[in-house]
Amino acid sequence: MIKFKEEHKETPEQDKFYETFLPRVDPTKTRDEILSDSNDGVLNGNLLEFKRNATDLNAHLFQCIKYLSARRIKGKPVPATILLIDLGAATVRRYNAEDYLADIEKVYFGGASKNNAGFFGGDAVETINYRDPMGTERLVTLLKQKNFLRIHIDENCIVGWAEHFYRVVPSARKEDFIGDDTGEHKTVGEIRNPSVFKEYLYPYEGETNVRFKYLMDKLNDHQQKKDLGAFYTPDAYAKKSLGLVRAAIARVPAGNDYIILDRCAGTGNLEAGLTEEELSHCIVSTVEYYEYKVLLELLGANVRHIIPPVETTDTFRAGLVAGADALSREYIENPIIKQYLDDPNCTVILFENPPYAETTSIENQKRGLGARATWKQSYVVSEMKKDIKGAASNDLGNAFIWSAFKYYLRQPTDGYIVYSPAKYWKAQHLIDRKFMGGFAFNRHHFHTNYDACIMCVWWGNEEGQEDCLSLQAFDLDQNDPIPCGTLGIKKLHSIFSQKYYDKIPLRNATNDGILTGLNGLEAETGVKRRIHPLYSDEMLGYLVADSVGFDNPDAKSSLLVAGRYNGNGFFLRKDNYLEKLPMFCASRYITYNRAWTERGRIMKSADGATRFYADVKSGKLYPILLKCLLFTCLEMQNHMRTFTGSDGRFYRNELCLDGTNGETIALRGLKNFVPNEREKVLFSQWEKVLAWAKKADGYDPSLTYGVYQIYAELDTFRQDDVSGERIYDFPELHSALTSLKTAVKDYYLTEIVPFLFEYEFLK
Repeated sequence: MIKFKEEHKETPEQDKFYETFLPRVDPTKTRDEILSDSNDGVLNGNLLEFKRNATDLNAHLFQCIKYLSARRIKGKPVPATILLIDLGAATVRRYNAEDYLADIEKVYFGGASKNNAGFFGGDAVETINYRDPMGTERLVTLLKQKNFLRIHIDENCIVGWAEHFYRVVPSARKEDFIGDDTGEHKTVGEIRNPSVFKEYLYPYEGETNVRFKYLMDKLNDHQQKKDLGAFYTPDAYAKKSLGLVRAAIARVPAGNDYIILDRCAGTGNLEAGLTEEELSHCIVSTVEYYEYKVLLELLGANVRHIIPPVETTDTFRAGLVAGADALSREYIENPIIKQYLDDPNCTVILFENPPYAETTSIENQKRGLGARATWKQSYVVSEMKKDIKGAASNDLGNAFIWSAFKYYLRQPTDGYIVYSPAKYWKAQHLIDRKFMGGFAFNRHHFHTNYDACIMCVWWGNEEGQEDCLSLQAFDLDQNDPIPCGTLGIKKLHSIFSQKYYDKIPLRNATNDGILTGLNGLEAETGVKRRIHPLYSDEMLGYLVADSVGFDNPDAKSSLLVAGRYNGNGFFLRKDNYLEKLPMFCASRYITYNRAWTERGRIMKSADGATRFYADVKSGKLYPILLKCLLFTCLEMQNHMRTFTGSDGRFYRNELCLDGTNGETIALRGLKNFVPNEREKVLFSQWEKVLAWAKKADGYDPSLTYGVYQIYAELDTFRQDDVSGERIYDFPELHSALTSLKTAVKDYYLTEIVPFLFEYEFLK
């Protein structure tokens, strides 16, 4: 995919061009609309590309073609006209995009402005001198035109157009977009009979949707995505896991039959690499209708069973497949499967990549979909909640894993090869079966938005004693597996809130204090409050080190001058705050180490609490705790601020290094600290930050400033209307903060993280 410029910087000539022509073309258009793709501008049905002096027309034209290719892939209307504007010569050359449709429908990699030499384009169909009055009027006429190029749908652009379609038609379902007239349910969707996009798309002529088999989860409408999650598996990873399947087959007792069951097969990409013999033992199903049709077409003739066996007039059920919901009682009692479960001479192997459902994501909330999905009311989940307490029952993937062992695996030689994040075994202890082997893969390649570790593990149906799993790790490069060594997944037995949170009530506490929000300021009056607004002279602040994992780490990690309105933390006391700071430090791990091998594998733990407390008591850990204090004072996520609350009290940030108004508790704690060379750099850089902060217009000498308050209140900027670039009011202050942040990261990874692992704050 081509890469755009991160910032668009117009020349004065470009600026003048828009100032001249926009009032004549459309005075309601904003610069942000015109420059939304970081190219030189899309105005109505025209792509504009400015050159101070046109030198290589073919290369300039190719650059424009790349921009149009990117719009097609994003599902954005492709302008029918390319206007190459030579600012020096006041000349516009017009090209018809239709003449380059074949080139526009290719995928390009690298920068759009690079490697363009050697392209052979045609001559401009029109050349206009816009200094001439007639030329000016002709250009105005062109800029007003709203003609777009019709393009062909393929696997490179269909996801972008699907997202566009669901934005334009929020009530639309998947069938409205990709429906066809095959099978019993005949709904011809937008791609085959464009109506919403009739000006932009040629009808897709593929009889079925097999061409899009690896993208079917991404083509679901927003409601369907929420309910079904995603369960795509990259080819290279699927092929790796076949080795586990074959090892499980090798354990089938002599004389036994066996089945390979995949209850969430999607379009069958997990099974695509199986041999004809192995496929003849497979039972597959998928709950989404259009995936079922592709699955039926691709594997129906090769597998032992597909559920349901054939499509009937009753199969389609509001976009789903009747009888194929693996979380329903009907599915568990399906006689096709049950005949094998009831046969003692049949070995059961489950091979699955259960769906991930991020039902509480910000995206779903913005779309008004809410956090409660239909699968949470399923039979399996209701039964699971009788056995499993806590958050584990809120995960869609866990429902598949739990039900696999509850309803399908019966004998010691049965097995389950399953893809899932590590937390079900590592932290939630959902199963206790025998580890037979497995892999660690990068979740980013599974059609998700971030890098993280996902396990593919083969579990035998026998009791397991493992406290650590050893997995071969693989990333992908252009779908080729890249070995990343061996990763250990250690089981976690206790969490911060159980062993480290301070549960001793504050002395002489009153309920007339304030509550704060994530930004460190007093919380708005309308927010839903989960804790009392306590105040006590003993109180230093409020610490949140919530959750064992690192999803949304900034919301799960807080250090504030008063209680956080939604709780999940504890009040930090002045007499023991030092021993609590490692929790805050541990909560920042993924922020400073974003490798896919860490997220989802490393979690916050209190398993070393006994040893930690003993070594704190002996004084052994005093030096490293001071290092944690120094890091805390300089870490940007420390959102303690100094201000006067609505209760009339003056709240001072005591965990910072600003001694302007007297010694803070942190400075008092660091009084005998002997810094090493790296720490001397941190202190020196902090002094630079504070010195520049004091010169900022908004600086208040009565306040005690920490790094975050300086950043939030004094490191001000304005955004350039044209380029969108941030123009900082105090560049020296911003530069000093940036340098400090870099030094803090290095210090954290070098001097804090080893201690956190040694005492199992990270595990």
